[in-house]
Amino acid sequence: MPFSRNSRSGPRTNRLKFGFITLGIFSIFCLFYVFSASSSDLKTLELPPQTRCEAQTPLKRVAIIGAGAAGSSAAWAIDRYQGPCSKTNITVFERSSYVGGRSTTVNVFDDPAEPVELGASIFVEVNRNLVSAAKEFGLSTQTIGDSRPNEALERLGIWNGRSFVYTQSEGDSFWWGIAKLIWNYGMSPIRTKSLVSETVGNFVKMYDPPYFPFRSLSATAKELGLTEATSAIGRHFLEDHQVYAPFSTDIIQASTRVNYAQNLDQIHGLEAIVCMSTDGAMAIKGGNWQIFDSMIKASSANLLLNTSVSEIFQQDDGTYIITSASANESDETTDIQLEEFDTVVLAAPLQFSNVKFDPLPSNVPEKISYVQLHVTLFSSPHKLSPLAFNLPSDTPAPEVILTTLPNDAETDSRNAAPLDFFSVSTLRSVFNPAVPRTEYLYKVFSPEPLTSTFLSRLLGFTDPGSVLSDIPKSDISWVFEKVWHSYPYLPPRVTFDEIQLDANLWYTSGIESFISTMETSSLMGTNVARLIVDDWMNPEKQEVQDEL
Repeated sequence: MPFSRNSRSGPRTNRLKFGFITLGIFSIFCLFYVFSASSSDLKTLELPPQTRCEAQTPLKRVAIIGAGAAGSSAAWAIDRYQGPCSKTNITVFERSSYVGGRSTTVNVFDDPAEPVELGASIFVEVNRNLVSAAKEFGLSTQTIGDSRPNEALERLGIWNGRSFVYTQSEGDSFWWGIAKLIWNYGMSPIRTKSLVSETVGNFVKMYDPPYFPFRSLSATAKELGLTEATSAIGRHFLEDHQVYAPFSTDIIQASTRVNYAQNLDQIHGLEAIVCMSTDGAMAIKGGNWQIFDSMIKASSANLLLNTSVSEIFQQDDGTYIITSASANESDETTDIQLEEFDTVVLAAPLQFSNVKFDPLPSNVPEKISYVQLHVTLFSSPHKLSPLAFNLPSDTPAPEVILTTLPNDAETDSRNAAPLDFFSVSTLRSVFNPAVPRTEYLYKVFSPEPLTSTFLSRLLGFTDPGSVLSDIPKSDISWVFEKVWHSYPYLPPRVTFDEIQLDANLWYTSGIESFISTMETSSLMGTNVARLIVDDWMNPEKQEVQDEL
C-alpha cells in the first residue's frame, strides 16, 4: 500500500541545479536550517569605537539564559566587543546537559564514533557568523550528501502522495538539469533566482553599519524592504513576483515543508524565499554543536549546565536578582542560588523558558505557536520500498524523499495534511557490530509519532503491530525519537518582538518569527552583544534609550 493520506514520515534534502542557478532544498531544522548570510568576504567581529578608559572601570556582571546559537554567540561577542575598557563576568545558564540548544547529536548504537545530527543539521559557505567561527576554532567540515550510499538511480524525489512530481538522478548532467527545470516550469525558476538574490541582498545589510547593530527588528526590516515579504503568505508573495505553480507548489513548497513543516498558504513570503537560498551546505564533523561549545569556551564564561532559571527580579537600581536551580542526573533539584547581575540576556523563547519576571518588563514578548516536530532516527538493513511510492518493485526509491501536496489537497496550518509526513532521508551506511552487518541510517521528519505500520510500508517488512522499540531487530536494529519545538509557525506579520525588554534586559528570540535559523539566531546574539557593549561605552546614550 503506497503512502497516502494516512502515512507518517519525514527527511531532509539535496539541491536542484538550473542554469547559472543552484536551488538548495536542505532540511536544516531551519530550527533548524541556516540562511545564506552574505556573499562578501568573511569578516571578524569589528570592535566599536574605543573611548579613553577610566581609572576604575566597574565590573559588569552579565547573565545569559540559554546556551544555544543565540546565547553562545552573545557570550562570545560580548567578550570580543568589550575591548580594553570593560571588565565582564559572564554566566551562562543552560537547563539541559549540553551546549547547542536545538543543535545536538546522538550516537547510533550508542557508539561515540557514529554521531548523527538530531537537530539543526547544516550551514552554508556564506554564513558569516557560523563559517568564521568554525574557521577560527579550527573545526573540520564535511559536505552534506557525500556519505549517502548513492545506490539508487534517483537521489532526490518530491512526492505528492500519489506520484513523484520531480526527481533528480545521480547521473544528471548540469545542462540536463537546466533543461529539465525550464521545460517543466518555464521562467519561474529564473524569476525565483532573481527574487532570492534581491531578498538576500537586502537581508545581509543587517550585518553591517549603518543597520548593525539594530535596536528594532521591526523598524530595520521595514527600512530594508523585507516586510513586503513578511506581510504576505508565501504563495501570494511568489505570485506577485511572477513565480507560479507548479514550480512553487512542486519545488518551493517541498522546501518549506522540509525546512519549516508548513505549506505555502501558511508561511510568510520571506521564509519561503529563505528556503530557496541555501547552497554549499556543510556540517561540522562530529556535530554543529561544537561551534557553540567553542564560543562559550572562548568567552571564558561561567557555564552552568543542568541549571534552570526560575525568576528574574528587577531591583530599584536597575540590577537583577536571578533565582536558579541545579539538577542532578535524576532531574532532582540539588541547589538553589540567588545571584545579582547588571545585565540579563534571555536567549531562549520566553514561553519555553519557564522564567517568571518580577515585575513584568516594559516589553513582554508575544507568545507564539511553535511547530512540534517529530524527528525519528533509525537503522535498518532494508532499503526504502519502491512499492510505498507506487514504483515497480525492481525500481529503487530515491534515497531522499521530500513531500508536497496534490493539486486538490486542502491545506491545514497545523499538520502536514494530507500526507502526514514531511520527508525521509537515507543519511549513510552504518556498521552494526551486534549482528554484524552493514545497515542504512534513516532520518524522518513528521508531525506525529511514527508507527510500526508506517515503517513497515516504508521499508517493506511485515507489520508487527507494535511500538517502534518492539519491532524485531532484524528489521529495525536501532531507533531514537525526539520531539522538538523546532521553529515558530510563520504566518504573515510586519512587527516583531522588541530586542530590549527593559533597562539592561535583552531578548534574542524575536528574530525567529522573522527568519528562524542557526545563523539568524547567532546574528541576533551578536547584535544584542554589540548593543550591550555600546551602551556600556556610551552611558548617556543608554539613558536616552531606557527612557524611550
